[in-house]
Amino acid sequence: MAAAIIFFSSTNAHMKLSQPKPYGASSLNNSPLAADGSDFPCKQRSGVYDAEGANNIMPVGSTQTLKFLGGATHGGGSCQVALTKDLEPTKDSTWMVIHSIVGGCPSAAAGNLNDNAASTGASDFPYKIPQDISAGKYTLAWTWFNKIGNREMYMNCAPVTVTGGSKRRDLNETEQYATDEVFAKRDNKFPDLFKANIGNGCTTTESDDLQFPDPGESVSKAGTGKSAPPTGSCAGGSGSSAAGSSSTGAGAGAGAGSGAGSGAGSASGAGSGSGSSSPAAAAPSPAATSVIAIPPEGAPGSSAPSAAAPVASQAAPASTGSASSSSGSGNASGSTGSTGSTASTPCSSPGSEVCSPDGTQIGQCDQSGHVVFMAVAPGTKCQGGQMVHAKRSARFAHGYVRRSQALGRW
Repeated sequence: MAAAIIFFSSTNAHMKLSQPKPYGASSLNNSPLAADGSDFPCKQRSGVYDAEGANNIMPVGSTQTLKFLGGATHGGGSCQVALTKDLEPTKDSTWMVIHSIVGGCPSAAAGNLNDNAASTGASDFPYKIPQDISAGKYTLAWTWFNKIGNREMYMNCAPVTVTGGSKRRDLNETEQYATDEVFAKRDNKFPDLFKANIGNGCTTTESDDLQFPDPGESVSKAGTGKSAPPTGSCAGGSGSSAAGSSSTGAGAGAGAGSGAGSGAGSASGAGSGSGSSSPAAAAPSPAATSVIAIPPEGAPGSSAPSAAAPVASQAAPASTGSASSSSGSGNASGSTGSTGSTASTPCSSPGSEVCSPDGTQIGQCDQSGHVVFMAVAPGTKCQGGQMVHAKRSARFAHGYVRRSQALGRW
């Protein structure tokens, strides 16, 4: 009977995005994407990218809100918010996930809220426009993987203008060269949009909240039930735990190694003793995850269905799975997956930028009188404590160098 009620409601009152105002609002219905993925992305249809007056302005660093219409919330599920620079996205567009909601989206209510397609009873969800997003025009996507009912993927899109931050046209030619490198690396930090239930060989599990294989750095937990990874051939992995690896060394020297399980091959070893290492197998994990606590509807202390404000960031584990260790004998030392020098070098001016003797690395002298060098951006060199163009020696501002170092992009 419950399944029949859910089916009846789902045929009359699916969910759709109301805020931010979506593209093609007049032609947007509340149904999921086609099971074969033929209307991915953004529910392809006539007028799919008509703005119809939609003008969603979102300053960098601002908190925005997801709002929905519809009552067939299917027991909740998991949602993502993503951006693409393509103003008319296609199947080949590159998406950047800026927030993931695990469980309780668009509502933590069991079953459906009601059978009213115009219902506004679903929860509201806050999300932030990351500081790493550059100003400009984007397409925002909201996706939803329902917990109960047919295995479906919902996706609505909206035009967005991000304001604030640095704009490329405001920089001189030399700064544009370097910022292109920095922005490209920033974009790469955001995971791709997760896709399932659209004929791509990846499926979510009914009655479980979807556990995204790579949710990104900003994650909300709105559900209280069991979560599970997808099954099948899913981009970014199946979501199941993967073991990291580490290495140990022993012998006459000081041999040691460690594995973070980050998938970056970060295991390392040193010394003349024996040791072995292998690259980690787990999916990349961010250094810190911004977690937003969202109480379930009806919980003590909660008086509205809207989600709670963000709480302090917490460090994310280095690996999503348990790390295993191995040891061996021989003369081989562990390998490292790092791309810059990890050894500190004495320096005499704390707070100042320091160049390596050959100009290929730069670092900031810390308060203990040491500097850890990092490679300079391609096409540049370090000269006199500043980044300069390798060919024309045009100088970068100190603030730009320090900001880029703080972001860890050089």
